[in-house]
Amino acid sequence: MVALLLLAAPLFAQILARRLILKDGSYQSVTKYEIKGERVHYFSAERGEWEEIPKSLIDWDATEKYEQGRLQGAPVPEAVQLDKELEAEQKADEARAPHVAPGLRLPDNGGIFLLDTFQNEPQLAELQQSGGELNQNMKSNILRATINPLAGTKHTIDLPGEHAKVQSHVAVPSIYINVEGDPGSEGAPSKLGLGGDAPAPSQSKDGSAPLPPADRFKIIRAEVKGGKRITGGVKVAVTGKMKADERFVPATVTPMTGGWVKITPAEPLPPGEYALAEMLGKEDMNLYVWDFGVNPSAPANALAWKPDLRDQEKKPDSPVDLKKREKQ
Repeated sequence: MVALLLLAAPLFAQILARRLILKDGSYQSVTKYEIKGERVHYFSAERGEWEEIPKSLIDWDATEKYEQGRLQGAPVPEAVQLDKELEAEQKADEARAPHVAPGLRLPDNGGIFLLDTFQNEPQLAELQQSGGELNQNMKSNILRATINPLAGTKHTIDLPGEHAKVQSHVAVPSIYINVEGDPGSEGAPSKLGLGGDAPAPSQSKDGSAPLPPADRFKIIRAEVKGGKRITGGVKVAVTGKMKADERFVPATVTPMTGGWVKITPAEPLPPGEYALAEMLGKEDMNLYVWDFGVNPSAPANALAWKPDLRDQEKKPDSPVDLKKREKQ
């Protein structure tokens, strides 16, 4: 009975909710409010807590019209139109930032995120790029060149440390990718190529069409050795041609809305260290990778995004946003 009452409380609040309509066309659902000087103190019907906004941001005429229509049981044309606009805006937000689990949605500004499950709770952990240092194994190169001068050289991409900061507690993590419009730091040597200016992330060095997502993003198994993680090798022939020699993990790639791409291992990953690499054409790859590990016994990931079941879709003009706007 107590559980039923707790579940019904938000529904009753929505039924009794009034609206404070703002001048920008949005509104706040409230059960009650009071004016204190130049600010309005109100109890949110959606979040169940006291909040406040500047009095000057409220369209009092529109708020009064809506209140009169609500009391009379008649729909207010302005309110009906507002609901349609908000519904369309919510659909657009969902397209830009799709939900990946109950209460968890991707941001609308892109990034690389790993969907994990820790203690039966879905969580999103953001993956950061780790700068691979191009390590030339001179001894091997010399021996190989001596045996076969046409064999070329081999480079390895090494990452510092034995473990990535983000560890997946499940063997089949999903990785969500949206890196368009974020080419990285200007001037950074972010591409592993053979001379010339680095191409944009979505195109190959020769300016050809971007690779399809299934070929562009790859999961690599890393080898821990000498206090470092070796994410793979790149063979460079004396003719200048380069061929990736990574230990690629079979995976499925699924395009999503908002420019997002989902990559999921085809089979459970054994515990260990991995990285997500970006291929920049048939002969180029990004020297900077997004590293992660798989360890069911690892502690919780720091700064992981946790579900918010009370407010899955934040309104564009929440009190926090309004306070920020007021200070600007």
